[in-house]
Amino acid sequence: MPIPAISVAMSVYNGERYLAEAIESVLAQSFGDFEFLIVDDGSRDATPGIIRDYAARDCRIRPIIRENRGLIASLNEMLEVAQAPVIARMDADDICRPDRFEKQIAFLNSHPDYGVVGSWSEDIGEHGEALQRGGEDHPLRHEDMLIAIEQGGQLICHPAAMYRREIVRSVGGYHAAFRHCEDFDLWLRLASVTRMGNIAERLVRYRRYPGQVSSRHATEQQIGTAVARLAWQERQAGRADPTATLDRLPPIDELDTLFGRAGTAREVRERVALGLLYSSAALRNEGFELLMAHLRDGGRREGMWRTVARLMRFGEPMRALRLAAMLTATRAA
Repeated sequence: MPIPAISVAMSVYNGERYLAEAIESVLAQSFGDFEFLIVDDGSRDATPGIIRDYAARDCRIRPIIRENRGLIASLNEMLEVAQAPVIARMDADDICRPDRFEKQIAFLNSHPDYGVVGSWSEDIGEHGEALQRGGEDHPLRHEDMLIAIEQGGQLICHPAAMYRREIVRSVGGYHAAFRHCEDFDLWLRLASVTRMGNIAERLVRYRRYPGQVSSRHATEQQIGTAVARLAWQERQAGRADPTATLDRLPPIDELDTLFGRAGTAREVRERVALGLLYSSAALRNEGFELLMAHLRDGGRREGMWRTVARLMRFGEPMRALRLAAMLTATRAA
């Protein structure tokens, strides 16, 4: 069989709810020269059966059904077994526009200095309804990408990404330590070896709902993002990246030791705490205790009384009272 132009990489874990719609949006692409790798990462629902059914109907699908190993292991596995020189990422709860691959492969073919291209995305809700976007769209040119890194902005929407396989392999693929923000860490490492950009069209419909990974693991994701940025700063300064060989990030309190610099833990705790003020999932879980530790450490208090009101709206009156008591006590001190 001839080598395909694109390997589509999708990992699924208990994704039966939206999987068929995601698969069909890939199979309906106007650019059809691809293989479709779908890893079932040990699902306990109907996911394996759905994958096998579609694979029986379309020979471009290469199913990998196995035990659970986690998303990062699945991504690296697909990176190794992919036959094409270009990989298109896709998630099992999102939807591709029919011309997504056509436009992205055309961009890479006409821009040989770019190793990664994403696109803007359209936000949809749990039932496919349109959602109003908040914030700015992803940067388009590589130069804008570097500015976004400095300013803490977004880079590339992972399920909208298409990249050259060998460039990603050359930087070690996805790093195990950065669970739930593995893409952001990868973009930071790639920014030093290739150009990256986005197409100014909404080629992916990105689903947002309470059960998705970014909602369930908001605190861990924010911590990893902050540490990934610190690691990028170390590399930019010509120093060794202390996270390069880690399988898991240490607790925040151990970051001073990891980076060999006093104040690193406090810096990360503050960045994460302030970044979680609007996340109901985080404030209902471990993010709240991180916020309290930030305040006990003398951290910034701007907007905290509004967070008390927000906790009441989130149905967390006891946490609202704890935060109010902390703010009152620190002000009196």
